Amino acid sequence: MTDLTTFIAGLPKAELHVHHVGSASPQIVAKLAARHPDSRVPKDPEALAKYFVFRDFAHFVEIYLSVVDLIRDPEDVRILTYEIAREMARQNIRYAELTITPYSSVTRGIPAKPFVEAIDDARRSARTELGVALNWCFDIPGEAGIPAAEETLRIALNCKSDGLVSFGLGGPEIGVPRQQFKPYFEQAIAAGLHSVPHAGESTGPQTIWDSLVDLRAERIGHGISATQDPRLLRHLVEHRIPLEVCPTSNIATRSAPSLEAHPIKDLVAAGVWVTINSDDPPMFGTDLNTEYAIAARLLNLDESGIAKLAKNAVDASFMDAAAKAAIHAEIDAYVTRGCDHPR
Repeated sequence: MTDLTTFIAGLPKAELHVHHVGSASPQIVAKLAARHPDSRVPKDPEALAKYFVFRDFAHFVEIYLSVVDLIRDPEDVRILTYEIAREMARQNIRYAELTITPYSSVTRGIPAKPFVEAIDDARRSARTELGVALNWCFDIPGEAGIPAAEETLRIALNCKSDGLVSFGLGGPEIGVPRQQFKPYFEQAIAAGLHSVPHAGESTGPQTIWDSLVDLRAERIGHGISATQDPRLLRHLVEHRIPLEVCPTSNIATRSAPSLEAHPIKDLVAAGVWVTINSDDPPMFGTDLNTEYAIAARLLNLDESGIAKLAKNAVDASFMDAAAKAAIHAEIDAYVTRGCDHPR
């Protein structure tokens, strides 16, 4: 029997809620900042730690967008994407659905087609060189409104990417009604994409209801305020709608008061399908292994329970059945052999 930290480190995992630019490590951010000296982002990795301390969700968005501004050409995009996959490989993440916001880069001057070609090139290299399978969720930055929705949908439908599996909605929830994006989600769904909007992180349960009804959400990004509405909890359980829960992120953005008071325990107790994710890991000083360790502590899980959490993410993913079965088999073999050292 190994300790749980070692067990988690070697456990094959999938991640469903992790942002592209938000996954840039301090080393990568510092390198990009040095390439773009007009940016206000610190160039020293140590100074970045202080820069990534957020007063509230609005401040987080402000800082996030300043990092987005460092991604200025297709080579920036390719390097960032590949280096994210390298970090995932270190954590034994076999599969991830990376949330990408093409609108933010396209409006800063990177043409849509080269942007998509850059992420797809990195995706191919990640699979062959690192053993990490990446797929994309193209999401609308909600604060940019309808123009962002129109452009994100255009890129999704016209710049074909083999990795694109879903259509999302991110950014601030307060003051950004979900209903206005209904026509764009309808067109994305009609084109075969899955619906995975953020909802119920910094707002109440109604945002989740709106996402389910108007955006036909198949999974909910965050969704932690569902605990405030017993009827919503029953709906999530009855319809098997997974939540993408990101504990440390919720504390960093002040969406939950503390880890001990985080709603994850109530969600699991209600029978909700919970997956564990890191959101914007370097910005929040975390990674997926750390989030699993936090969940294990809060939920009082042993190795079997942690492995079940890992399977939750696999099952909630948009992989095909064969790919899901392969990672399931890896998890089972890992648990059976008693947790070998991580690769």
